[in-house]
Amino acid sequence: MTTISFQGKPLNTSGELPAVGSKAPDFSLVTNKLTDVSLATYAGQKKVLTIVPSLDTPTCAASTRKFNEKASHLYHTVVLVISADLPFAQSRFCETEGLKNVIPLSTFRSTFAEDYGVKLLDTFLAGLTARAIVIIDEHDTVIYSQLVSELANEPDYELALEELHKH
Repeated sequence: MTTISFQGKPLNTSGELPAVGSKAPDFSLVTNKLTDVSLATYAGQKKVLTIVPSLDTPTCAASTRKFNEKASHLYHTVVLVISADLPFAQSRFCETEGLKNVIPLSTFRSTFAEDYGVKLLDTFLAGLTARAIVIIDEHDTVIYSQLVSELANEPDYELALEELHKH
């Protein structure tokens, strides 16, 4: 369990992010077509997992827009925006915002939040995910992870992308 905060109040997660250098846990996430995808779906590519509580919040929306902008310049890399939102809501958000460089995926029907240690356990936010970035290389090894310590804050994009470009 890891403790982060939301508006200065403590909030617990279900575990810890996968360690840098470890094999990324496989996952099953749901697309906007209600099909399941896994780590193998993106085999041979770098994967940026930008994990957010809900696209229906200002910070998550801003983060997703920022990664959409940055993703257009990434080579051989997919940017997966993962949230607890239903696939329909994710699709509507990306369509309304004109976001074409990120792939929204839902934790609906999934143990992803537990497997990646980001499931929020307490307060009214229980069941959503913490805000985090996990970068996985072409061989499914974790090369970077960042758990945002204050849920209301955006991640450090530059640090994450700098690490991505090193590999």
